[in-house]
Amino acid sequence: MNGADLLCDVLLANDVTVCFANPGTSEMHFVAALDRKPEMRCVLGLFEGVVTGAADGYARMTDRPAATLLHTGPGLANGLANMHNARRARSPMINIVGDHASYHLPLDAPLTSDIEGLAAPMSNWVGRVKGPADIAPAAEAAFRASLTPPGVATLILPADAAWGEVDAISPGKVKLAPLPAVDMAAVRKVAEAIRAEPGRVGMVVRGQAARADALEIAGRIAATGDVRLFSEVLIARMQRGRGRFAPTRIPYPVDAATTTLRDIDVLVLVGAKEPVAFFAYPGKPGRLVPDNCQVLSLAAHGEDLKAALEALADELGIKPTQQFTAATAFPDEPTPSGGLTDDAIALSVARKLPANAIVCDEAVTSARRFFALSAYAAPHDYMMGTGGSIGGGIPMATGAAIACPDRKVINLEADGSGMYTVQGLWTQAREKLDVVTIVFSNRTYAILHGEMTNVGVNSIGENARRMLDLDHPALDWVALANGMGVEAARADTCERFDALLDSALSRPGPFLIEAVI
Repeated sequence: MNGADLLCDVLLANDVTVCFANPGTSEMHFVAALDRKPEMRCVLGLFEGVVTGAADGYARMTDRPAATLLHTGPGLANGLANMHNARRARSPMINIVGDHASYHLPLDAPLTSDIEGLAAPMSNWVGRVKGPADIAPAAEAAFRASLTPPGVATLILPADAAWGEVDAISPGKVKLAPLPAVDMAAVRKVAEAIRAEPGRVGMVVRGQAARADALEIAGRIAATGDVRLFSEVLIARMQRGRGRFAPTRIPYPVDAATTTLRDIDVLVLVGAKEPVAFFAYPGKPGRLVPDNCQVLSLAAHGEDLKAALEALADELGIKPTQQFTAATAFPDEPTPSGGLTDDAIALSVARKLPANAIVCDEAVTSARRFFALSAYAAPHDYMMGTGGSIGGGIPMATGAAIACPDRKVINLEADGSGMYTVQGLWTQAREKLDVVTIVFSNRTYAILHGEMTNVGVNSIGENARRMLDLDHPALDWVALANGMGVEAARADTCERFDALLDSALSRPGPFLIEAVI
């Protein structure tokens, strides 16, 4: 048995059964080991950003890590953007990064780089295998680090550690520390604030607190305690739809966000961070809550968020039988017709969304209305990019579809963002994944036009426009998808879009709709 075999065995013993990969020479012994482990599903991505983004989507839907396999420092560097999104989503992930044999490193061969230095900013934990004998403890440490608390772990695997011989062993399951007990002092402090400031307390939920069972508790607290319930601006995963309590998403624009939060005197965080502006803008605040707002933490990431909400409800005397108002009937809006618009797409998708679907939203500005409408849609999971690094949508949908093969995945995708990781469509075709990709084809970086205004630039010239628009030539998403092996069609009217969406939802497998708006 060599080190690569043992590394695979440690992963499989701990139910890490998917490896998203783009390997190179230094990883060939690990690739050969994977070939001897049919229990491990190996998924090839044609670009490392697809690999790390797919691992992110998989983790968000399973709450378990997948492995990635990346080739030395440059391969890791290609995957860093979606590692950043995964770290911000607090997704468990185990990156295995191959490196030169330890004795070859002093020669400074062309692919030699500071892998630790590259990995550290986008990882919660970084470790290097010291030799074949270190494989099992290092792999177990990486697994433990990916889940306690959940986050990105990066394990560097020198080639000689992978090919070196080790004693044959049968690895066992890693024992993880239990979640810490609920902090009752924090619970009582939050309860006192809710009693003292009715109507002026906000609560931000994320992580496990944004799942349906926890949202039910949070909804009862909001309704009975006169608390306003919010989600963060960028949502890692939230269970949405009819019958579920629907938090208000804090808006992205600074002025809208500060207006939303201006009457909040106490902000309670449940697995969340205090909301802040994405960027500094001239004359605008960085903190979104008023300066005199008290910020309290009920429970932090890595703690038992649902149990903390239950304890808070008990402390407030709120019974499980007490009800909250949830969205039921869909708003009475006429069916759009004629030329296709982003609002028409959002309305159509929300109305037609299959029960138990997964929505991966990277349409940024174009699909902004969908989130509000999704409260009335069939019950589903909603995810979006969390770190502001674009190019996560297609890979995230890919990983989600591998995690949940019995569920339809809908990817709302901006045309500019989609071009960062368009290679993910090839993986969807190869793996026959049930993903419907809807490209909002407005042929521009629409969000950047808005950002120009936000920073005080009220008119732009030809040079600036050429940096923001995607025309001349226009992207042909139908041809791009077909070239990747995915069936696709174009819609520029509401009627054509509805027909294509009905067809795509009625059958399995990948399909792309280029929605020209």
